[in-house]
Amino acid sequence: MDNYNDILNHLLSHYENEVVEFKAAQNSYDVDDLGKYFSALSNEANLREHDFAWIVFGVDNKTHEITGTNFKNGEMALNKLKQDMSQHTTDNLIFREIVPIFVDGKRVLLFKVPASPRNIVMHWKGIAYARDGESLKPLNQTKRDEIRNQPPIPDWTAQLVPNATIADLDELALATARVMYKKVHSSNISGEEVDSWNMEEFLSNSNMMRDGQITRAAILLLGKPSSLDKIHPAVAQITWTLEDEEEIVQDYEHFGIPFLLTVDKVLAKIRNMTMRELPGGTLFPDTMKQYDEYTIREALHNAIAHQDYTMQQRIVFVESPGKLYYGNGGDFIPGTIEKALDHKGPQRHFRNECLCKGMVHFNMIDTVGRGIKKIFTLQRERFFPMPDYDIDKEEKTVGVTIYGKVIDERYTALLKSSNKLTLKECLWLDAVQKHRPMTKVALEHLREKKLIEGKGKDTNISLGVARMTHQVPQYTKNKGLAYETLVKLILQLAHNAGEDGFKRNDAFETVENALPGTKNPKEKLAYLGRILLRMGVDGLIKAKGRFWHITEKGESEIRV
Repeated sequence: MDNYNDILNHLLSHYENEVVEFKAAQNSYDVDDLGKYFSALSNEANLREHDFAWIVFGVDNKTHEITGTNFKNGEMALNKLKQDMSQHTTDNLIFREIVPIFVDGKRVLLFKVPASPRNIVMHWKGIAYARDGESLKPLNQTKRDEIRNQPPIPDWTAQLVPNATIADLDELALATARVMYKKVHSSNISGEEVDSWNMEEFLSNSNMMRDGQITRAAILLLGKPSSLDKIHPAVAQITWTLEDEEEIVQDYEHFGIPFLLTVDKVLAKIRNMTMRELPGGTLFPDTMKQYDEYTIREALHNAIAHQDYTMQQRIVFVESPGKLYYGNGGDFIPGTIEKALDHKGPQRHFRNECLCKGMVHFNMIDTVGRGIKKIFTLQRERFFPMPDYDIDKEEKTVGVTIYGKVIDERYTALLKSSNKLTLKECLWLDAVQKHRPMTKVALEHLREKKLIEGKGKDTNISLGVARMTHQVPQYTKNKGLAYETLVKLILQLAHNAGEDGFKRNDAFETVENALPGTKNPKEKLAYLGRILLRMGVDGLIKAKGRFWHITEKGESEIRV
């Protein structure tokens, strides 16, 4: 764990530079200005090839005296700040961490600003910023071009392995690769011609060999397990884990190279149950497997293709009841899942160009960029939740969860009843059913189309959708009674309690069944607490210690 007091001392000793900004911000600070500094320092960190920059609140920017700050005091306030600010930054990138520390009793906030991703300029509300002394200005065109024209990172998988030979490759993997090559290229190369190639010609034509030497990609896809030492310290391993409902590991197994053969062994571990009926009635004419075969294979192939092997991490594959999780190291090249779904045509570049070309030749992936979109489309056609993409830009990891069960029958019914929803609308509605944070653009779009209603954690499918999907009883239960009706129930309780008054738990017992059905008991209590406070502000009840008492105004409301 980082020692942030030492980090602060280091920043103070080096004073303010292009990747450090001090602000006193004792009581407050304009969030818009904070966003501009985020953009400026993120761009500067990129240009100077730093992983991150720092903004420090609670330190005078001229004297470097520790003044302390009350800005956004509390974890909830800081988390909300990150969520709100991410709506206005490029690719929704935001502070890696916001860490409060105390120095001589004074609170200091350390904002860890990630460098903008390679070739990407960081914007705040559509404008890219740079520092100009103690002020800010738009990033000039020269620096924009410098970021956007950064050379690609050398392809690790294309590097030659000088001490490797064809003898280091697995014979079964080579035979399988030739069969797959003929299948992929059957429209322009005859099988007889492919069979006539000697092994060196075959490997050269499939991009696995160059200038008579084996590439690292060839070791990954076709290498014998013992050949892994020749690309040390890279880790080329897939770990399958089986977990129960409590996420307790029940079984596991490690799988190594050659990946061309390993994939089938890994996928054979999945308990892909046959499904005949889902909650709410039959959703398909016959039977189907819990997971679509293309989906589970494509997700694993993508993890292999896009793994950053220089990070020396395993590819993880976790099987849990009703879902599968795939995880690999490396940036998500498209940036966001929305960009991946919107993108038309082939992907412009890959991290592992050589490896990806080999996987294309061997019928493992394609380069048209349709794989992710097809996975989402297949899940929609099966009326299952959309895949979750957990993209951690700071830690450089990508996680994908594929669902094999229904989460919310209302979402499933909506997919069944409407074939006019776009894939992006399905993705956004999926976030609603999972109670995930959403962008303002998504929320406004769904509200405008009258697909959702409510705010914050109370966002839910709309009454119109409930009617269309024949779920009005469930909608009414989830919505709870109207505020005015709840007030009347609580006022009646207060009237009956008389001078003794009532506690919040008494009110909860009275109205629990009338509160929104989607909330758990803790959330219901908090919701009720907000109602009581509002009634107090309106003068209907008043608090005396832990008890609430009805007022004359409250009594008059009962008599109306």
